[in-house]
Amino acid sequence: MLALVTGAAGFIGSTLVDQLLSDGWDVRGVDRFTAYYEEEAKRSNVAESVASSRFHLIEADLLHAELTNLLHGVDVVFHLAAQPGVRLSWSDGFALYNELNVNVTQRLLEGCRDHPTIRRVIYASSSSIYGNSSSFPTREDSPTRPHSPYGVTKYAGELLCRAYHDNFAVPTISLRYFTVYGPRQRPDMAIHRMIESARTGREFPLFGDGSNVRDFTYVGDVARANIAAASADVSAGAVINIAGGSSTTVSDLISLVGETVGSPVNVSRRLAQAGDVQRTGGDISAARDLLGWQPIVTLAQGVSAQVAWHATRDA
Repeated sequence: MLALVTGAAGFIGSTLVDQLLSDGWDVRGVDRFTAYYEEEAKRSNVAESVASSRFHLIEADLLHAELTNLLHGVDVVFHLAAQPGVRLSWSDGFALYNELNVNVTQRLLEGCRDHPTIRRVIYASSSSIYGNSSSFPTREDSPTRPHSPYGVTKYAGELLCRAYHDNFAVPTISLRYFTVYGPRQRPDMAIHRMIESARTGREFPLFGDGSNVRDFTYVGDVARANIAAASADVSAGAVINIAGGSSTTVSDLISLVGETVGSPVNVSRRLAQAGDVQRTGGDISAARDLLGWQPIVTLAQGVSAQVAWHATRDA
């Protein structure tokens, strides 16, 4: 089986690449190496994978890359490439989010349309598409009302997947991730910054009063969900929540990180930011029933694994 993984050098993408290789897949990875965070960190993510004869890393911009050869022979496409983050998606930043999250997705789907041998296209969506949901745990049929431009672009990607499925039978599945964390987490993400604060004493800016609730999902569990979606007997066009079942307040998470590191997080309180929702929590009944998937890593176990990863970066 040959997989194409877009965003292959990123946090989730590189973890998926590792799991695919471990499971015996051949993997073609593509990454633009955008300047969202340090290129060195991304190259470190795939340093071991590039040594494998079953992994081929292509440095390309999917906005302009020639897709025929990129998709040739591919059985499953895992589309994880995107511009992440809520706060930078406002104002002038939106143009880049629209370009990398919407235009790239549409262009890739056009390419898949021309390759009918592709068995599955798995799109990395986000719980951000729900916005401030009124029901928890949130089901896939709950209203979609993104609370940020970032969420709007991820939902647009879902709608494109649905349109290409309905019109051209492109076999898409959209997985809605809920707050992914774990080793290789991007440096702008909360748990990464909390751990570094506890390790170094630098300030961790807490936006709001810490009562926000997030459903945290371990990155290894997300990789398993993607692979399950590649082979499960699921109707194309489906959308499925991938949530960790580890809902907790940001304040409690700060305490857990401090306990795990062995020193407290140096919290600096700030005003709440536009685009931040009060609560997330996903119903994973569909993932369990359709994919045979459920999370296996608890929040305490996952935070411990991420803390250990941070320590290896000092070596």
